[in-house]
Amino acid sequence: MADRYVWRDGCFRDRATGEPMTVPDGPLAIPQMTPVMPEYTSPIDGRTITTRHERREDLKRNNCVEAGDFKSPTGGKIRNKAFAAKRGLQVSEEFR
Repeated sequence: MADRYVWRDGCFRDRATGEPMTVPDGPLAIPQMTPVMPEYTSPIDGRTITTRHERREDLKRNNCVEAGDFKSPTGGKIRNKAFAAKRGLQVSEEFR
């Protein structure tokens, strides 16, 4: 069983012996808090999403994946002339 400590006299102490807790050498492991996800409405089915679990379930339920998971097949270069013209862009040199 892991040691148990209590806060007493300005430091953590072993619950059984009262000895101060020893700090291991090297970097300390500290907890990290993930920020709260802002609430939003699913663009697919209109449900309100408030947690990361609901987001994963919404993606799974609607057979979707995170948009950031895919890389551009052209590496961000534009090859479609109609797409470029509609947005006032130029087709990349290698696709002309």
